[in-house]
Amino acid sequence: MSTTYTSFAVFGGGRVGLPIIEEFARRQVSVVLFSRPGSASKKTVPAGVEIVELDFLDVNKISAALQQHGVQVVLSTIGVAAAVSQNKAIVDAAKLAGAKLFVPAEYGLTTEGQTEGPLGDKREVADYLKATGIPAVQFYNGLFIEFIPWLTGFPEDPKMRVIGKGETPISFTAIIDVAGFVAHVLTTLPSAELGNRIFRLEGERASLKELAKRFNATVEYVDRVQGEMGEVKTVIGVALDSGSGSTGWDVVNKREGTGVDAAGSANSLWPGHQWKTIKEVLNL
Repeated sequence: MSTTYTSFAVFGGGRVGLPIIEEFARRQVSVVLFSRPGSASKKTVPAGVEIVELDFLDVNKISAALQQHGVQVVLSTIGVAAAVSQNKAIVDAAKLAGAKLFVPAEYGLTTEGQTEGPLGDKREVADYLKATGIPAVQFYNGLFIEFIPWLTGFPEDPKMRVIGKGETPISFTAIIDVAGFVAHVLTTLPSAELGNRIFRLEGERASLKELAKRFNATVEYVDRVQGEMGEVKTVIGVALDSGSGSTGWDVVNKREGTGVDAAGSANSLWPGHQWKTIKEVLNL
């Protein structure tokens, strides 16, 4: 008999982790925040959410804490690009603790077939997770709507910075929608339907060129992004231009997926939900 999961651990209480924790708490299931020592995120967690501060490289201590709290599902929301070793250690700890399901820190562009940069790092962790045999769930949501200003400079700057032609369709999804969907499916779908599955979300679909036209922005075409985190922004911009911004994009075969592999195919699992638009989130 397949049952639903009721006990969760979220590693990282940042911009993605905290909303997920809040959504679990709202559904009145057991959720524990695992945080690095001294993290300020503990000041904003919902009432009743316990915080465990641990070194994310200490496999034995993490495993013991997971067992102590009876955690069934482990979710990582810590940035993979800067913490591949930490994410692998969390996977090892989850395996040692007998976790039933693991959710790696994807929450972004598709990573199948990726080998370089931040997306390659995510794929490295995903492959490592697969090798352990722990059932896993991956969530692809394209580009967070909230990250459009960070990546393109718009709307703070009337110019929208674009790498490539800006004509490739991109899946955009709000952080709160991703958090809500994650909590919804992990607490309502039978456990037998969650193992080794990919959920492809899409709040809104458009190219950067279409967005610029819609919001009366001037397009500034660039080969690379300068300044703080310019290299990371450049890698993401190139990935978006190649097609990887669509949650249905097949990197290996260079085409859009169909059926359950299509962009936004998982949206139907949250019936009645109104997905937020770019205009709403960015107050345009």
